[in-house]
Amino acid sequence: MTLDYAGALERARSLAGEGRRVLGLAGMPGSGKSHLAQRLVADLDGRAVCVPLDGFHLANSELERLGRRQRKGAPDTFDAEAYCQLLRRLRRQRADDLITAPAFDRSREETMTDAIRVAAEVPLILTEGNYLLLSGHGFGQVRQLLDESWYVDCPESERVRRLIARHRAYGKRPTEAREWALGSDRANAELVGAHRLRARFTVRG
Repeated sequence: MTLDYAGALERARSLAGEGRRVLGLAGMPGSGKSHLAQRLVADLDGRAVCVPLDGFHLANSELERLGRRQRKGAPDTFDAEAYCQLLRRLRRQRADDLITAPAFDRSREETMTDAIRVAAEVPLILTEGNYLLLSGHGFGQVRQLLDESWYVDCPESERVRRLIARHRAYGKRPTEAREWALGSDRANAELVGAHRLRARFTVRG
């Protein structure tokens, strides 16, 4: 089933009225996950907070040590176990427990620790990322930690255009930006797309 934005907001609002719930937004790079999450958080007016998977990128120094720096963004360049641990904490958060989560600074290509604050009274946790529906690479346990999962989709030409623009905005030369979007990003996108049917709803990004 496909939801437009109005339907997605109605569904998210319903989830936010049921106590602590965790909603996962999965999708290919550039599909609009972050934008959708931001709109939902704004329209839910304090009843939701977003904790992105991108905050769990491995540090560049670690990627270089592992020989994975040129594949940054692939499933094995994330700390999937730490991400799952955070989801578990969020699901059982006590009233007196303030939880912090990392965020990803694209301008520096590094993670910022404790950048996101999650108060116990916030009923809906949105979490968005490419690999929430995967069964391998350490992500197989994510789906059982979500109350619901959505797949964010958009036309392929628009998705690639967004990716190239994003890479250029953060310092890549035009040729390099296009090569990254059609190379590493495309391989990751194909992996994400292969798992799209595991989501409950599809939302246009």
